[in-house]
Amino acid sequence: MKAKSSDWYKTIWTLDIKQQSWVEETAAQVDFLLRHLHLPAGAKILDLACGFGRHALLLAQRGYSVTGVDITAAYIADARRSAAQLQLTNTEFLQSDIRDLHFFEEFDLVLNLADGAIGYLENDTENEKIFDCIAAALKPGGRHVMDIINGDYADRHFPMHNWETGENTLALSAFEWDRTHRVMLFGGMEFPFGSVLPPFAITEGDPTRLYTQAEIRALWKFRGMRLDTAFAGFTDAPASPDGMQMVLFSTKL
Repeated sequence: MKAKSSDWYKTIWTLDIKQQSWVEETAAQVDFLLRHLHLPAGAKILDLACGFGRHALLLAQRGYSVTGVDITAAYIADARRSAAQLQLTNTEFLQSDIRDLHFFEEFDLVLNLADGAIGYLENDTENEKIFDCIAAALKPGGRHVMDIINGDYADRHFPMHNWETGENTLALSAFEWDRTHRVMLFGGMEFPFGSVLPPFAITEGDPTRLYTQAEIRALWKFRGMRLDTAFAGFTDAPASPDGMQMVLFSTKL
């Protein structure tokens, strides 16, 4: 695959994402988070790269005060419409680049789910600004959760292809790996059930900096944070180099 331009993350997103198979897991993911976090009633949550608000809206329905941030205007507009339709008064949705946020010790929990833009930016210096934003936004003792692809898994298993079946579509994902620069190229296609499978080729990939547990631990230590637990995706099993997804729980000291 050829890497897309370094600002790919600013322009590629559309509401077609609602049809993708992994969106169907949203409610189960929220249940998993709340079971492990034990948040106080009315806790303030910041959902970074919130997309169309799929996690934020469910958390607001559970009684939490949620601020969702995304760079894509169509996503924020859709999230605001959904909040209005659900008559939720405990949500705020902001269109912004994460690097332009200036929260300071306001939130009990910060989320970066479905990558949450972790590793999407132009270089390591820019990517680490997201970690700065997270650490600044959390109250002392506040929690952070990120859901990302495991860099150790990439070392062992990329390049690879993966098929995933949802309720409405069949999804094909392709993964390539630049081991030196720790950058994954990801390309994907969705095929709705009932359609004729056309000739296809995945020729371009989204460049994403992947991290290992050890790298995340070091990044957090520098910012006064502690990596607590690493799960193999949204399961109770521990993360391992043979598990593609990892969900990392951390605390601001």
